[in-house]
Amino acid sequence: MHLLILHPHKLLVIANNQELVDLLQFPFMQRAIIGAVLMGILGGLLGSFVTLRQLSFFSHAVGHAALVGVALGVLLNTNPTWMLLPFTLIFGIVVLYLIDKTDLGSDSVLSIVLSGALAIGVILTSMIKGYRGNLMAVLFGDILAIDVTDLILTLVILVGSSIFLLSTLRSQILLTLNPDVAQVQGVPVQLYRYGFVVLLSLSVAVAIKAVGVLLVNAFLVIPAATAKLMSHHFNRFLILSVLVGSSSSIGGIMVSGVFNLASGPSIVLVQFLMFLLVFTWVKLGI
Repeated sequence: MHLLILHPHKLLVIANNQELVDLLQFPFMQRAIIGAVLMGILGGLLGSFVTLRQLSFFSHAVGHAALVGVALGVLLNTNPTWMLLPFTLIFGIVVLYLIDKTDLGSDSVLSIVLSGALAIGVILTSMIKGYRGNLMAVLFGDILAIDVTDLILTLVILVGSSIFLLSTLRSQILLTLNPDVAQVQGVPVQLYRYGFVVLLSLSVAVAIKAVGVLLVNAFLVIPAATAKLMSHHFNRFLILSVLVGSSSSIGGIMVSGVFNLASGPSIVLVQFLMFLLVFTWVKLGI
């Protein structure tokens, strides 16, 4: 008979299949799976446009600069999520505004703002005294710590993203392929660009709790990149990206339990292995 010790923030080694089934009966594990599915769908949906619009460095910058929001949350003794949401939102909008208003390249603007935000984040982090558990959990991710509020936030952002992107899909595709032509065709390019950045920034904020600041960009980019290898038809590519995102999130949680690994890195590891598998199958024909 195996002894299974559980804690809402840690998942110990699963000794056999029966223990895995027993584990799924716990509310924190059920919340983690629901959160993984929701975030996987959200990451796949937005990641598709991030990949095609070459915004991966943008999401990378937003994710890493979120360290400031995390540190502020810990310093003010509040839930880091409530600091992450407004900070990532403001950061994303400000960066896009600076890109539009300067003659510098977008990569230069992103590098400058990211460096400044990281410097502030490191300074704020050094000011934190005593226990830093909340900070570490957000830096490296802990999907088992997701609560009902996180699920509701993720669902709201997912529904908002789906309505915004899918109801204007033709315009979004045109904007993705050729912004100049989209402008001529009467597509409100600036409105759609800023709307997408708002949704992307908020999505990064909620995903950080699952996979952490350090890996959140991979969570958005890898499923879409994997789907792109399998199909160049946009609708099929979008569906595959969502499927890869959600299935890899669930698989990552299971890997986390079986091998006693951190949940965030486990999810990204499964996504990476799926990418390698698809690449080997599609490109190398093995």
